[in-house]
Amino acid sequence: MVDEGANYYVSAAVLGTALLAKAPALLRGWRSPTVRTVNALLLLPCAGFVLSAPPTVTAVNRLTGVSNLSALLVHCLMTAYACASLVLLDHWRGDSGDRARTRRRIRGWKAACCLVIVTLAGLFALGDVPVERPRDFDTYYAATPFIGAMLVLYLLAYVVAGAATAVMCWNWLLDIGGSTAHRTRTATDASLRVGLLVLVIAALANVVFGLFKLTAIAGRWAGRDWDVLNACLSPFISVSGMMVGVGLLVPAFGPGFIDRVWHPLRAVAALRPLWRLVRTPGTGPRSTMFLPPPWYAGPEQVLLYRMTTIHDWMLGLCGHCSDAVREQAHRHAERSGAARREAAAAGLAAMFRAAAEARTGGSPPAAERSARAVAAVRAAEAEDRELLVSISRALTAADARADTPVDARIEATTQAGGAPQPG
Repeated sequence: MVDEGANYYVSAAVLGTALLAKAPALLRGWRSPTVRTVNALLLLPCAGFVLSAPPTVTAVNRLTGVSNLSALLVHCLMTAYACASLVLLDHWRGDSGDRARTRRRIRGWKAACCLVIVTLAGLFALGDVPVERPRDFDTYYAATPFIGAMLVLYLLAYVVAGAATAVMCWNWLLDIGGSTAHRTRTATDASLRVGLLVLVIAALANVVFGLFKLTAIAGRWAGRDWDVLNACLSPFISVSGMMVGVGLLVPAFGPGFIDRVWHPLRAVAALRPLWRLVRTPGTGPRSTMFLPPPWYAGPEQVLLYRMTTIHDWMLGLCGHCSDAVREQAHRHAERSGAARREAAAAGLAAMFRAAAEARTGGSPPAAERSARAVAAVRAAEAEDRELLVSISRALTAADARADTPVDARIEATTQAGGAPQPG
């Protein structure tokens, strides 16, 4: 019995986990209609998936003594879910639009939803559904008086809500594309665009699903067996519901994920070449004065540790740095068409690579070299907030070329008498 509803229970477990994760935010921001709506969009489909599972249908029927009561409950929950999706979209758009008009539109959605749910319950009570049908309730009772009308009303409401969601999200997506054409796109813009695109696809899938079910019901009315239209799409309704949830949650949590997880992870990976270059030979991460983060640390904490450690090791290399190497590499990058920040990073990358080789060769450090190197790094940091990443990428770009410019610069500087020299 459990295996028969595994796909439903898995989907419910995923949404339930997200709901538990959001519980503290719900308690803190209960007064916010947006927070309440987001949590409703997790709770409603979660309950719908549980009640749709064949084992649950049987259990509800036996517990209440009402045959196929789960079907009514699922239809009501999904109607409320479709309404909540439209309400949340209106809340999001209403932040920058006409709030009075938004409130009126939200009240209209809620009133229509309540009217549909009450009508569904009334038609179910008037109909007769004695045979338990956990999988094909819609098509089996399509020609039953009152129940057929209930099914058509539910599916029409579902299709209309899906179409409205798709149109609203597509128009909003076009508006965002126009508004960001002349300004820098942020993580919020990117998350919103992804979320809206997912919502458009999921809403269109819901429309197709509803139309196929309506076609199967119409076939029953015409005396034809088109139940395959319902059977072939039923397994995908859970996927569609999950897509709607993802589309609604990405704009809410996407910016935080991008800023706190994705960007730090990319920066940590990008810093690896510089980390390896400046690390003191024969030592590990624990050789610095900074304690490494614990294994459960987040990406931001790992990035902070890596940057502070690199800074620490770079200070140990500054006494071996040659300003002549940096200047020559800087000029070479500028002549090659590099931007100002890229040229500065290329110069510093060449300088620290030469310093690492000088330290490996046993050259003693010099205080005046250290002072000039520190001044150069600080001047570059004033113009490039991600200077360490830029230096590391300059190292990677140099290594990727067959004739590494950094090595060529060092060799040319050596022949000109400008290479790092002892003390």
